[in-house]
Amino acid sequence: MLRGLGAEVREVRTPAGLEGLDGLVIPGGESTTMTLGIAREGLGDPLRALVARGTPVLGTCAGMIMLDRDHLGVADWVCRRNAWGRQVSSFEEDLELPGIEGVVRAVFIRAPWVEEHGAQVEVLAAVDGHPVAVRQGALLAIAFHPEIAGESRIHELFLRAVAAV
Repeated sequence: MLRGLGAEVREVRTPAGLEGLDGLVIPGGESTTMTLGIAREGLGDPLRALVARGTPVLGTCAGMIMLDRDHLGVADWVCRRNAWGRQVSSFEEDLELPGIEGVVRAVFIRAPWVEEHGAQVEVLAAVDGHPVAVRQGALLAIAFHPEIAGESRIHELFLRAVAAV
């Protein structure tokens, strides 16, 4: 998605991969596996330092979970994993988000929601009263997969934040 928008992209799997980044996307996946990989590669403290420097970060689905208080601890929110149930409970929803014109088609697959958050967290969108898109400083996190719906505007919003730093 980011390449298609003209961004230079590389995968980060070790602390050295973080060097020189203007922004970071923590994608969807499986948060337990991601937690183990971050611990194995010694990425926890370097990721926390990256966030502390104000580098824009986009977390999607499991990425939202990884940013929370219980995982990397860089965001003042706590996610409920698989909040709507198993994969068979996946669904799509049209959302309105500040900074994006029109509705965003959001695809939720074993998605989290933000169960609790601090006062510095801005809720950008919710489904049935549950926050599914949030922002705190340079952190932007969503509980869904815009790339599955071919939706690029969230990534465009993220790239605008990267360009502004």
